[in-house]
Amino acid sequence: MTGRKLRVAVVGAGFFAQFHHEAWSRLDRADLVGVCDLDRTRADAAAVASGTQGFDDLDAMLDATQADVVDIATPPETHLALVAAVAKRGLPVICQKPLAPALDEARAIAAAASTAGVTLAVHENFRFQPWFREARRLIDAGQLGDLHGITFRMRPGDGQGPDAYLDRQPYFQTMERFLVHETAIHFVDTFRFLMGEIASVYADLRRLNPAIAGEDAGTIVFRFAGGQSGVYDANRLNDHVSDNPRRTMGEMWLEGSHGVLRLEGSGRLWWKPHGGDEAEHLYVWEDRSFGGDCVHATQAHIAAHLLDGSPLEIGADAYLRNVEIEEAIYRSAAERRAVDL
Repeated sequence: MTGRKLRVAVVGAGFFAQFHHEAWSRLDRADLVGVCDLDRTRADAAAVASGTQGFDDLDAMLDATQADVVDIATPPETHLALVAAVAKRGLPVICQKPLAPALDEARAIAAAASTAGVTLAVHENFRFQPWFREARRLIDAGQLGDLHGITFRMRPGDGQGPDAYLDRQPYFQTMERFLVHETAIHFVDTFRFLMGEIASVYADLRRLNPAIAGEDAGTIVFRFAGGQSGVYDANRLNDHVSDNPRRTMGEMWLEGSHGVLRLEGSGRLWWKPHGGDEAEHLYVWEDRSFGGDCVHATQAHIAAHLLDGSPLEIGADAYLRNVEIEEAIYRSAAERRAVDL
């Protein structure tokens, strides 16, 4: 596909899908050629907003648009059937996370793409947030020295009261597995991106808001293969210091032998060398769309893979490790013990 633009069709016109549509619309290596949703009114509205065509049938969209790749941005219980249908046409697939409701189904999704011989990328966008990309760059440059710990304190402040999530993603209220399955999976992936492979987990999960079905708070302790430690301390009810608590979702401390890199809710990074004073670490990023424009960055990364053959960080086979870690976290909480991976 080198030398031309990708023709991209998106399945889904819900809340988060809007970020997919908008990012494809301004990606210079792609043309958004169609949006499909079972709710035709919603599909047409999304299509008008992004300058493309609306459909309520997947096959009709693919026949009409001659898409090169299909981006699936629908609830997880729909993913297996949709990925299988697209893969049968021999088209590359991008699939939103959570990849599936459970590990076995996630494996079946990966197998469907593998059997058809098509690329399956998972739309895991947090690792593409600019503060995490800059942290990875500093790690690679040796600024932090030998890493020994990471802590993320997640406080988006969007889960209070009986109306929590209803204005944005109402299905959050009925998810029996919520905090880890829907949100912490992002940080599992990001922690692996920054710190390396996870060797064991210990989790204490709980529900604070009685209006929802699943857990919305918890502490997860990670041990990495290199001996480093990690802590994910989260609840969705409280917020943190930020004009937009959903920009970074919280605050991070990344510790190494040379000092500490700190992320605050504004997206600013601060560097404190060992024994020295903390000062802001300046870097270039744009406070646009969701999470520092991470959806656009994710889609640009996938487009580069499909058009140029560059390495894909978020392929389905590699991503299955995140889902295995998720299962270990839930098992740890249920059994109240550390679980080795």
